[in-house]
Amino acid sequence: MALYMLYEAASGYSLFLAHGLDEIGQNTEAVRGSVSDMNRFGKVVQLVAFHPFESALDALNQCNSVSEGVMTDELRNFLELNLPKVKEGKKSKFSLGVADHKIGSHISEVTKIPCQSNEFVLELLRGVRLHFDRFIKDLKPGDLEKAQLGLGHSYSRAKVKFNVNRVDNMVIQAISLLDTLDKDVNSFSMRFREWYSWHFPELVKIVNDNYLFAKVAKFIEDKSKLSEDKLPELTEVLGDEDKAKEVIEAAKASMGQDLNPVDMINIQMFAQRVMELAEYRKNIHEYLIEKMNGIAPNLAALIGEIVGARLISHAGSLTNLAKCPSSTLQILGAEKALFRALKTRGNTPKYGLIFHSSFIGRASARNKGRMARYLANKCSIATRIDCFAENGTNVFGEKLREQVEERLDFYDKGVAPRKNIDVMKSAMETANEDDADTKMEEAASEKKSKKKKSKAESADVEDKSTVATNGDAVEPKSEKKKKKKEKRKLDDDSNGVAAMEVEGDVTEKKKKKKSITESGEGGEADGEVKKKKKKNKD
Repeated sequence: MALYMLYEAASGYSLFLAHGLDEIGQNTEAVRGSVSDMNRFGKVVQLVAFHPFESALDALNQCNSVSEGVMTDELRNFLELNLPKVKEGKKSKFSLGVADHKIGSHISEVTKIPCQSNEFVLELLRGVRLHFDRFIKDLKPGDLEKAQLGLGHSYSRAKVKFNVNRVDNMVIQAISLLDTLDKDVNSFSMRFREWYSWHFPELVKIVNDNYLFAKVAKFIEDKSKLSEDKLPELTEVLGDEDKAKEVIEAAKASMGQDLNPVDMINIQMFAQRVMELAEYRKNIHEYLIEKMNGIAPNLAALIGEIVGARLISHAGSLTNLAKCPSSTLQILGAEKALFRALKTRGNTPKYGLIFHSSFIGRASARNKGRMARYLANKCSIATRIDCFAENGTNVFGEKLREQVEERLDFYDKGVAPRKNIDVMKSAMETANEDDADTKMEEAASEKKSKKKKSKAESADVEDKSTVATNGDAVEPKSEKKKKKKEKRKLDDDSNGVAAMEVEGDVTEKKKKKKSITESGEGGEADGEVKKKKKKNKD
């Protein structure tokens, strides 16, 4: 049976024929030994056809399709033109070796060409990759490397392309940092309490909050200097006048020892660091809430920002969490208990990270498992909407939260909840209304911006008209009026001259006519006189 091999290079598709395999054997070790030698490998593998890509964009599209296991029309035409035709109902006398079994299965389904992908084929393709530039004669030195580098960059860029506002990696890092800060702030606060208690041990029982304790200790410094004069300021720090009075009374009768000034400076510096860490922890918490509302608004509205961020962090990304079924999401975070239960054949865990949700705590002990299963179902729906929806909205998360509340009432009071299809229809309607409102607002804002631009342009044109191009000032209005009057006078004068010329022409014509008529009358009179003279002579 003949073996053809499909090799997807950066410059195009190529088809090779492996013949004479008996010379090197059908085992992979013999192939490995013959791959490095081109003289030996070239006798076994020969180039049948090569189809170059039209452009870099075409190469990127073909590479994306091959990586997803999809055969393009271009690849199909290339294979059908260069491979022997497979007759229906008969066994083919050849097979096609491919590197990825996914695209091999797709090719065999569509074109009925038998494909195989094993270690033997992979070793042959490794040899083709090693000596590919020798098989293609038209390739110049360095062309293949350039094509591989350009395709690699474009392929990686296309895979990494994302929306900056929906980067779930920021949520993963923020929740990890928040957990670390919680541990550090607690340990530093306990260390500071222990340290300052050598000087003022009674303060620990009065002020319980760690951040407030560090703030009060930094304000008091030396307890011997604390007096009634500082009561208003201490009240502002504590927020309670009774506690402030209690602190002042305790400082007067304190059992603590005095501290060296150097030790007090170190304690104050440490208190400042603890306060800064606590404030930074608050800022990170606000940042996490903001990012969760931008990346996964529905999940945040359903289960809360912190629990949702922990689920995304544990799954690795929002896409991985969306791919998880609800049963996996339910026990996410309880893997050790799950495998221990499977190993010992005990009861499997009912919940993992979603146990920190308030819904599980509000449910009764008998309904905690059912509530966890229902909540995991709704969380999987919310994550898929957040991951694959184009427009970010928390409408679906709020509706899903309402469904969970109704389920809690159903378990406790027996009130029948609404159907899921009705809730989703109402959510779709509200989401469409919100989209329409946002589009209207965008259109209105665009109109306002266009009006502002047109006004600004008209103002610029007016400013340019008021200022001369050479930088000189424009003549005043009085001079403009004078110029207009002069123009009118010139126009009137020109019109008068034209009228005078016309009148002169008319008068000259009249004079000529008169002269002509007078000359005619004079001739007739002379003729009559001559006739009278002739009569008299006769």
